[in-house]
Amino acid sequence: MAFGWIDEQAAARRRAGLVRSLRPRPADSPLLDLASNDYLGLARHPEVVAGAQEAARTWGGGATGSRLVTGTTELHTALEHELAAFCGFEAALVFSSGYAANLAAVTALAPHGSLIVSDAGNHASLIDGCRLARGTTQVVGHADPEAVRKALGTHDGPALAVSDTVFSVDGDAAPLAGLAEACREHGAGLVVDDAHGLGVLGAGGRGAPHAAGLAGADDVVVTVTLSKSLGSQGGAVLGPARVVEHLVNAARTFIFDTGLAPAAAGAALAALRLLGREPERAARAREVATGLHARLTAAGLEAVRPDAAVVSVRAPSPEEAVQWAADCRAAGLFVGCFRPPSVPDGISRLRLTARADLTEEQIERAVQVIGGARP
Repeated sequence: MAFGWIDEQAAARRRAGLVRSLRPRPADSPLLDLASNDYLGLARHPEVVAGAQEAARTWGGGATGSRLVTGTTELHTALEHELAAFCGFEAALVFSSGYAANLAAVTALAPHGSLIVSDAGNHASLIDGCRLARGTTQVVGHADPEAVRKALGTHDGPALAVSDTVFSVDGDAAPLAGLAEACREHGAGLVVDDAHGLGVLGAGGRGAPHAAGLAGADDVVVTVTLSKSLGSQGGAVLGPARVVEHLVNAARTFIFDTGLAPAAAGAALAALRLLGREPERAARAREVATGLHARLTAAGLEAVRPDAAVVSVRAPSPEEAVQWAADCRAAGLFVGCFRPPSVPDGISRLRLTARADLTEEQIERAVQVIGGARP
């Protein structure tokens, strides 16, 4: 029977406690949200919403085509210029998603005969980029510049190291300075995904590469998402102008994909400008993360010390993680639940978002609910 193997896989997922399901949320959900990636609390900010509305009124509901045909508007160009300037890079290129941006950067910068050195904890989009690239991929230990250095030393030709800046599972930061040094010793490029760093790390939220002194370097390429700190949707690649020009001509997820919807571009641009005026939002997100971690560990929970705005709390098993998250929802708190195969280390956990707009009362309430619902 066609697709009969799907039933076998479904049964295996049920036995392992790894079944996933969609839970549509209402617009006026009463739950306290510590599950989304809205780090700065901008997704519903009046200025961000107004930016989306004005863009939709001006440009319509969709981009109408690929970026190289009709999908590039003056709004897209303005967003690219301001995003590059804010983060300290020469140029930027906007994509329909952060996933598409990562696929573009890795595949277009790793031709035949090249080596990609990929961190074992990288996001799925970087992993898929490595799989689709024509170069050879070598996976190395997590956050280990020496392992990257050794891998690069085995290759004579174009090479690339690929890493998240802030890893989405535990919220730990990559040693960017060490990675850049290892790459430069071997003439390799460095591609980093700053999805969880933009808006949180660096001066005024300019990102982890900016904080590490790598912004604007001619051997560093950064991908970002517009759907987390900027509260919108889409992604971008930042780097030297010649790299961006190469992506325009070689990146399949740019050439063959419809451009980002104008409303999303307008919302992202409004959020970027708001962050520029209110840089304290980045520091507040980090402060909330530190506070959450301190209170959770004081309550006897195993929480990973956050380097940005992600706080991870270990769970005993996939089944108990699911039940823990469900019990939190029943008590009015929405938390993330990460289980295999989404986590590379096989450890299930609750994933909490330290949003800049959380009050001290909300933080305390969240800790009480999580502690009270522990397995």
